[in-house]
Amino acid sequence: MIPPNELEYRFMTMQDVGAVAELERLSFSTPWPHDAFVNELTKNPNARYVVVVHQNRIIAYCGMWIIIDEAHITNVAVHPLYRGKKVGLGLMIKMMNVARMFHAKSMTLEVRPSNTVARSMYTKLGFKEHGVRKRYYSDNNEDAIIMWVTL
Repeated sequence: MIPPNELEYRFMTMQDVGAVAELERLSFSTPWPHDAFVNELTKNPNARYVVVVHQNRIIAYCGMWIIIDEAHITNVAVHPLYRGKKVGLGLMIKMMNVARMFHAKSMTLEVRPSNTVARSMYTKLGFKEHGVRKRYYSDNNEDAIIMWVTL
C-alpha cells in the first residue's frame, strides 16, 4: 500500500491526455484512443475525470458522466505496477465523493464477470449487482455485470 499522503488526486487536464491514453493502452485490450479523452475533456459537459499522481507520474485515472442525479463510471485504470496497492480503492472513493459534490444520488458501472478483483472492490464500496449487459465487451463478447450504489 502506498501511504495516502504520497498520492495526489486531481481533475484531469489536457496535459494529462497522453499519459492517460498510455495507461489505457497498458490496461485494456480495446483501449480508448487519445482523441476520445480529448473529446471527453473538451466536448462533454457531463464528463468528470480524475487522475492519481505518485512521484510526478500518473498511475491511475477514472472517468464518469454525471447526468442529472446519476453518475456513470465510464472507465477506470490503475498502472500494472501499482495494482494491489489500494490505489483503485482510493480512486473510487474519490470518484464517489466527486459525484456527491455534483449532486449525484447514485452511481453505476459495468464490470466483467471475470474481473473478480474489481468486483470485490466494488462490493466493498457498497455496489450491488443489478443486471447484465449481454456480449457487452467487443474484444471477446463477454457480458458485463451492471452494478449500482446509492451515494
